Amino acid sequence: MNFADYPVTMMLIAANVIFSLIGFSNAGFTSKTIMSPYLVKRKNQYYRMITSGFLHADFIHLFFNMFTLFFFGSAIEYYFAKYGLGGNVTYLLLYFLSLIASDIPSYLKHKDDYHYHSLGASGAVSAVVFASIVFGPWNEIRLYGAVSISFLIYAVLFIIYCINMGKKANDNINHDAHLWGSVFGLLFTLALVMALNPDMLDLVIKEFGEPSLFGRPPIYLK
Repeated sequence: MNFADYPVTMMLIAANVIFSLIGFSNAGFTSKTIMSPYLVKRKNQYYRMITSGFLHADFIHLFFNMFTLFFFGSAIEYYFAKYGLGGNVTYLLLYFLSLIASDIPSYLKHKDDYHYHSLGASGAVSAVVFASIVFGPWNEIRLYGAVSISFLIYAVLFIIYCINMGKKANDNINHDAHLWGSVFGLLFTLALVMALNPDMLDLVIKEFGEPSLFGRPPIYLK
């Protein structure tokens, strides 16, 4: 894979890494950029809905989010250009709007809680992952290089995991953002297809109607 073919994905990864590394060593920087519904409501610090999405709790959190973004982000960057869906402009819209959309439920729930904070690119990354479902719901995913399941089955398990983690989370990672980012990414991409390439919708529906529980090699819609 030629990294130069996916400039937006690489730019987003670089921004996440740089922002997170600064946050790891600078508590003051983190406190000014982390998501705080309380401060968003009382001091109109809406920028936190974006900046918090470039912070991570630790190196493991950063690695898994960026690992996922690299593979699925490069796929979306390819799909949006290939299928006439707005290219990099709509890719960036998907990414940044999903950061905001995935934070809104947490904002409404915790806007009067001074002690609640959250961070992570989870909302945007989940949106990118679920946007990919539109183009290949039964594509094969190999877990740990051995267990093979379809993308859609993985997505369902992913949602269940996020809901459970959101109920018992005791860290600053906004696990609820995984769920709402996933929903936003799926709906945004379907709306994009209907608006910019409606002829493709029949192929999308047909692909969903040919399930493969354990997945199959990627099929590129024509």
